[in-house]
Amino acid sequence: MQKEQIQNILRDCFWEYNFNEDGLISLAKSKDRQEQIFLFTKILENAKELLKSMKIFDKSELKTLIESYKLPSFKHDYMARRLNMLEYYFLDKPLTINELKWVA
Repeated sequence: MQKEQIQNILRDCFWEYNFNEDGLISLAKSKDRQEQIFLFTKILENAKELLKSMKIFDKSELKTLIESYKLPSFKHDYMARRLNMLEYYFLDKPLTINELKWVA
């Protein structure tokens, strides 16, 4: 992943934390599922460049994180839309957001 994209994640998602680039990469590569879920959730909630930012994870890990994510009751609709974009882009699942569908 490019250094610029990692800096974008730090700026967009971790402005209230004291993380550096190495710490962020360490979270993405961690064997601790809770650390990965923490990073995934922060990116899902806050990243301006959502799809690019999710590429910090390995494909197999990202698939697992997307499929196991439980939508919160807070900001449910917002998070559901962002999660559906990930499912569509990375897992080839149907796009359920009408505004983003191509009109035939």
